[in-house]
Formats: sequence, structure tokens, C-alpha cells
Amino acid sequence: MSHLSYKDAGVDIDAGDKLIENIKPHALKTMREGVLAGIGGFGALFEISKKYKEPVLVSGTDGVGTKLRLAFMLEKHDTVGIDLVAMSVNDILVQGAEPLFFLDYFACGKLDVAAATDVIKGIARGCEMSGCALIGGETAEMPGMYPDGEYDLAGFAVGAVEKSEIIDGKDIAEGDVVLGLASSGAHSNGYSLIRKILERDHTDLSMVLPGESRPLAEAIMAPTRIYVKSILQLFEKCAPKGLAHITGGGLIENIPRILPENMTAALQKDAWPMPPLFSWLQERGNVLDSEMHRVFNCGIGMIVVTSRENAETSMRLLKESGESVWKIGEIRRREPGQAQTFVE
Repeated sequence: MSHLSYKDAGVDIDAGDKLIENIKPHALKTMREGVLAGIGGFGALFEISKKYKEPVLVSGTDGVGTKLRLAFMLEKHDTVGIDLVAMSVNDILVQGAEPLFFLDYFACGKLDVAAATDVIKGIARGCEMSGCALIGGETAEMPGMYPDGEYDLAGFAVGAVEKSEIIDGKDIAEGDVVLGLASSGAHSNGYSLIRKILERDHTDLSMVLPGESRPLAEAIMAPTRIYVKSILQLFEKCAPKGLAHITGGGLIENIPRILPENMTAALQKDAWPMPPLFSWLQERGNVLDSEMHRVFNCGIGMIVVTSRENAETSMRLLKESGESVWKIGEIRRREPGQAQTFVE
């Protein structure tokens, strides 16, 4: 009887070792103050800065969803890692937290070192963009669990905020202004509907939409915008009352998560430009306005709620940080039975 090895069973330890060597230089670029031990140990160590008097840890976890199916189809693996980081760091940011470190989980049936390296290079790039350290992760090669050429991604970020500076929306009041920061595209939400529209329409992904300068494939795969550095700069000079990361559930279901029960956000449909990608998706899919606002970010990836007095200063600071920003609505007193967010 011949001797069996782990490789005979479908797991290539050498390939896993090669991947670790490939990603180490990219992870090193993300190191920051506080990292005591990173990739390679059984656990990563991070020391919270002494600048915090009462530090509160804020954590978030997420994946990339069915956007991965398009990554497989297009064989484009270098941006979904940015998506993965963005989904978590933007989430913890809205509570006032500075992202400190990130860990990822990459699972596949058979490890393709080149594709996995591209993915994790993207993760490292996302960490650089958000100022957090990539200090660990897990690569799981599981024969029989995933089709050849496919993988799944998950990750989580941990940040810190001074207890007295937590942003929870409790002070949002009637008359406050709703600012919208531009998204880079569909980010990582609504891709099951996007794929349905593409399949039904037999779309040529090399086409360029009116008003766009890049092929449709690039517009669809554009990585999620990371708002960390611009929002952290805003915190230093003009702290907002509330922030909402526009993810699954779109504008209609994410903004209510930060509003007091007796308040509603009234958004003005024509207050910001609808990007060509969303206009095309709505037309080709014959999607109702109400469904668009419940599924997609429709061009707004982050919401900032601020007092009327601070609105102009906040807009100026955000624009100086490189954001495109519009006044897209206001906070009103909520009437009985009224939705907590609606588009007029």
C-alpha cells in the first residue's frame, strides 16, 4: 500500500507557505504604532495607545458577498481585498472609532497562490488606505468544499474610540443637515441583483456607459471607497452628530440605524447626481425608485448628520480631504407611522 500525504488529499502545505512569504512584505507596509507581534505567530498582539484615557474597542466583521462571483468570472482578484477591508473599517468608523488592526479569512478548495496573493495584496492596500495594520489571518485550503477557481473571504477590524467621544446619533435633532459623501460605485452590496440584470440583458461588460470613461466591468468592480482618513480629520475639527455607512439596505434602511425614534431623515432625490452605473442598472432592470434606494447606495456611500451651524464647515473640510459631498436632506420630527428615512 502506497504512502498517502496531505497533498494527495488535496492540501498543499508548500503552496500555503509560499503564499505567506508572498504577502509578508505587503503586510509590513501596514504596520503602525501598537503592533507588538503580527503575521506568523499563533496570535497577533496589539497595544492600545496611551493617548486614550478611557478606550472603548469597536469591532466589525463582514465579507464581500456575491461580488466575488464577478471576480471569478472576470479573473480580477486585486480589488476585492480592498472591498473586504472597507466594509469593516467604514462600519466601525461611524461610531467614532479609529481602525487599529485587521485580520482576514481566505478559504478555498485548492489554493491558487497567484490569485490568493492578489487578493491579500488588496487587503494590505485597503489597510494602508485606512491606516490600520494587517496583523494576521487564516488561509484555509479545504478540498471538496469549493469549486476550482473559487474562494470565500471574511475579515474583521478592531478600532478604538475615547468613551466620551463615541458617536451614537442620540443628539440628532430637528433641523440638522444630512450630508452625503460620494460612493465609488456599488461598493459591495446589491450584487445579486446586479448579476441578475447582467444575465438577463446578456450584457457586454466591455461596453462604456454614457457618462463613463471606463468599461462596464471596471465600473462594476470598482472597490468600495474607504472614508477613514477624511472622516478622522473631520472628527478633529468638527465632530458630527451621526454617521451611517450605506451598505446592505441602501439609504432607506441604514440611516434609521442612527436616528432617535422621534426623528426622520427626509432626502431630496435631485440633491446629488445619480452615477451612470445606477441609472443604467435601473433602466435595464426596470427597477423601481423605492427598490433602488433600498438595495443600492445610489451614489452615496457615507452619510454625515451635522448641525445646521456646522454644515458648511463640515462640507469644506470633507472636500479638502478629497471627498465629493452634497447636502442631500434634513432631519425632521417624525409623524406617527412615518418611515424613518424617505426620499422626496
